Amino acid sequence: MEAAHLAAAIDPTLVLLTVEEAARRLQIGRTVCYRLIRSGELESITVGHLRRVPADAVPALVTRLRTAHRPARTAA
Repeated sequence: MEAAHLAAAIDPTLVLLTVEEAARRLQIGRTVCYRLIRSGELESITVGHLRRVPADAVPALVTRLRTAHRPARTAA
């Protein structure tokens, strides 16, 4: 991937991401990203006719997934 394209993919100043940008950050496909949006697992908003994902929704999803898949600790 060319450096300018990679820099745009992870630009920390972006407030809203396209679905493709969010999918790229999550390293998933666009279809899976839309499925997460449709199910409500990944927050998105509509701006005019455009679907956008708030940049902070991506790490929030990862945090929820990590918490949900963390094995329960047993008391010793």
